[in-house]
Amino acid sequence: MGESDSRPTETTGSGIAVPWWLSVYLKGAAMGAADTVPGVSGGTVALIVGIYERLVTAITELDPLAVFLLADVHTSAGRAALVTRLREMEVPFLLALGGGIVTAVVTLSRLLAVALARFPALTFAFFFGLIAASAVVLYGEVDVGTPRRVAVAVGGVVAAFILTGPIAAALPSTLPVVFLAGSVAVSAMVLPGISGSFLLLVLGQYEFMIGTLGTFVDAALALATGGARADLVGPGAVVVTFCAGAVVGLLTVAHAIRWALDHYRAATLTLLVSLMIGALRLPAMRIAGSVATPSMSVVIGLLAAGSAGAALVLGLDRATADMGL
Repeated sequence: MGESDSRPTETTGSGIAVPWWLSVYLKGAAMGAADTVPGVSGGTVALIVGIYERLVTAITELDPLAVFLLADVHTSAGRAALVTRLREMEVPFLLALGGGIVTAVVTLSRLLAVALARFPALTFAFFFGLIAASAVVLYGEVDVGTPRRVAVAVGGVVAAFILTGPIAAALPSTLPVVFLAGSVAVSAMVLPGISGSFLLLVLGQYEFMIGTLGTFVDAALALATGGARADLVGPGAVVVTFCAGAVVGLLTVAHAIRWALDHYRAATLTLLVSLMIGALRLPAMRIAGSVATPSMSVVIGLLAAGSAGAALVLGLDRATADMGL
């Protein structure tokens, strides 16, 4: 049974009892905040807060065929069967967790949109530190002792280096591409060590999605408060398409990645680390393109931002050192 059935409340470290859904919601918010920045993994946060295994199990047990139970929802027996099945699939848990993730993503994405617009060099230096430190952390899990894994490592670096160059810049932000990006990015929920935002960065869709989400939220707030009308359809179509891709990704891509980790863990992690190393080209290019006149103060600021990103990842790694990451 789900947490909503067996544990109506949870006790925090300070001895305060909170509703189960609030506890899960806050854990989801922490995961969402992590996955909004490239490099920090929501899966790692799930490990820290103790819900990783439950999350993976809930995702893999989602059954689309349960929708047919709606045909009998007009009867009491049908409603009872539907509720039972939803609890078996941990849907209440996933809804509370998803609510926290969405809240954090929407809130933090607005801040990142401002940071990318006003402080692009420092922001990408922070991202560089996040990604580089994540690669270092995952490197301890990598074994390139066979020719095949060496080939995987080289191929991953080269592929990410190419993708994050002109090809990624030229990749259009059309709805099919956004759908694909959503299905790929959501797989980070089952990948401790790599974030969905990093995958969006590799696909060249990170800045576009951050900006579009901010535009959509602003337009929705303006409409809700009776302010100036703004275009809600354009950005709304992008957000809905991304979310649809994420749902499909949960039912397909996440399963495939989990299978790869279970059966070919060393090779899969080798590929992930290689992608991170090759993808460092993108933040480096953004930093170089955003700094018009390098100076000592600018260099110090960039080093500080990069160090802060690296310290954040290394701190999370230390926190999960005894959790089997």
